[in-house]
Amino acid sequence: MTRRDAVHIGEAAALYGLAPSTVRWWEQQGVLNPPARDGNRRLYDDTDLRRLGLAYLCCVVGRMPLDQAAVVTSGKAARDDWQEAIDAQLVRLEQTIAELEAARRYLRHALNCTSDDIAGSCTIMDAELTARTPRGRFPDSDLVTAARTARPPRRE
Repeated sequence: MTRRDAVHIGEAAALYGLAPSTVRWWEQQGVLNPPARDGNRRLYDDTDLRRLGLAYLCCVVGRMPLDQAAVVTSGKAARDDWQEAIDAQLVRLEQTIAELEAARRYLRHALNCTSDDIAGSCTIMDAELTARTPRGRFPDSDLVTAARTARPPRRE
């Protein structure tokens, strides 16, 4: 490979808005295969740049853990293995999206709540406290009773 057919790490990293140290870290973690070298300098050809782009999509956009991104990006895993890694990440993302949508729904309600004192009289807040906080362990009791029940045992 010649310098005309490839770029050094700084140019490769800049293409995706990354620091060269991130590219080296991904290489150390197995997300990227070691590229060809010109002496001590890494050289990235078109295929390496595409693989770096895939790593960016998996790690930054897809928020995959490095070990799972490595399965997808290294080019060494069987198709079933990298598809399984992607499927597992999709499950994690769906869970996160559901949690964020629930948060958005409640915050939108809070913003538009007709109660003058949301902490004092909002029935939606009461339902959210029961559904989404440890208070929900005591759904049939008032807050004072629930707090007494939840209190840690006294130390002697």
